[in-house]
Amino acid sequence: MAKFELTLPKMGESVAEATITSWLKDVGDTVELDEVVLEIATDKVDSEVPSEVEGVLVEKRFEVDAIVQVGQVLAIIETNGDEAPIIANVETPSNNTPEEVMTELTGRVEKAKAEININAPTISSTERFYSPLVKNIAKQEGVSQEELDAIPGTGKEGRVTKNDILGYIENRGNSTTQKEEAKQEVIKKPITVAPKVEVKPVVVSGEDEIIEMTRMGKLISQHMTESLQTSAHVQSFIEADVTKIWNWRTKVKDAFEVREGEKLTFTPIFMEAVAKALRDYPMLNISFDGDKIIKKKSINLGMATALADGNLIVPVIKNADQLNLVGITKQVNDLANRARNNALKPEDIQNGTYTVTNVGSFGSIMGTPIINQPQVGILALGAIRKVPAVIETDEGDFIGIRYRMFLSHSYDHRVVNGALGGMFVKAVKDYLEAWDSDREI
Repeated sequence: MAKFELTLPKMGESVAEATITSWLKDVGDTVELDEVVLEIATDKVDSEVPSEVEGVLVEKRFEVDAIVQVGQVLAIIETNGDEAPIIANVETPSNNTPEEVMTELTGRVEKAKAEININAPTISSTERFYSPLVKNIAKQEGVSQEELDAIPGTGKEGRVTKNDILGYIENRGNSTTQKEEAKQEVIKKPITVAPKVEVKPVVVSGEDEIIEMTRMGKLISQHMTESLQTSAHVQSFIEADVTKIWNWRTKVKDAFEVREGEKLTFTPIFMEAVAKALRDYPMLNISFDGDKIIKKKSINLGMATALADGNLIVPVIKNADQLNLVGITKQVNDLANRARNNALKPEDIQNGTYTVTNVGSFGSIMGTPIINQPQVGILALGAIRKVPAVIETDEGDFIGIRYRMFLSHSYDHRVVNGALGGMFVKAVKDYLEAWDSDREI
């Protein structure tokens, strides 16, 4: 018999943790290969964790609603095969007695348990964030809170990582002045702390209805706030004449649906124009990390999709600039349908480089969307309206009925200046207005 560790799989570069929403197997249940053991939820999508082996579930490491880090052990499955046991790579010198070997194994088990401690993250008296793992190491090694606060952090926003505290522990006996030096280093490197906002209590009367926010609603609220605190949002607006596109789609949509078995909406047409504009202006197809700009090779378009409960999710069309209109249409319809049926996979919402949201589907003529971090831009598509407009011709200007819409471009002013932001949305407009009325697909 062997014991297999079922761990939380990696679900994308920006996903570090997940919440357990339900266990589909209990201790003692038989588990088949690829059978789902539990369901999880990230800040982006709900998903399932299947078993990689056949066996019997003998231990659950976490309860429902626990937050688990990527790579942590979720459960233990006992198998009949030769899968790696829980405790591996233990070298036993030939001169050790059985009692000494057992003591060594016991010590390693206790250390492993400490590393998967599921207590909630704590905040020190200085309001500096410390992960449960760092706190456990500090406790085991006798590092005081004062010492912990003085350790220079190399993580995000000056956080102390596992390597930071282990390095401190290894070297703290080398110099009697190290603590003071560490304190001075922390003073030199200010820690970013969100300002405290005093929230006035809400008065509730007996006739008011109290509605608990959904898990996804809470996460969306948090991410929207964090995005506004991270990026310097600025907007550019432009109006596009899409009369050619309106008339062309009306002409071809029925034949397209018969031939391809897909409805031809306006969304794939707009996505094609955005992909072309990103190819023209690649400095909007980037992400921003500290003082580094990461220029993305692939153009992966996020497509904000409304769910039945009113929340939004952003599935991603990968390599959109390499797809023709038929390919984009199939991708748009497939992702939208699976999003509404809660059938998206983690990879469907990963690695987006730019996002498009259609506020016009709810009747809005324009909007000021919030950037989907760590991207630097998002385009809102307003409603298409039939309006009177000036038509310029060789014979003079005339008033006519046209189909027009507003494009609202939000971008991160830390790395995208007004000229670039404006030229990009102007390029999208130009591609839409230059539509070939005789185009065949």
